[in-house]
Amino acid sequence: MKVQYLTEKQVSEITGRALQTLRNERFLGKGIPYVKVGRSVRYSLEDVVGFMESRKIRTQDSMCVRPGLNRQARAAAGL
Repeated sequence: MKVQYLTEKQVSEITGRALQTLRNERFLGKGIPYVKVGRSVRYSLEDVVGFMESRKIRTQDSMCVRPGLNRQARAAAGL
């Protein structure tokens, strides 16, 4: 499987995070994992998607359509 790498500018556009925020997070050892080759910084597309998915907020509507959620589980969740 071929890994696709993105520039910090591409990541900024995809995530809506400012370039300076990405740079500050790298300096602080936080944020999205990255690869550095010489002076070039690259982020794997998989890591960027994982970062965004980890911050997904589940709404009540999205919980109602989850497959396999039985009546008892819906009641326990207040649905």
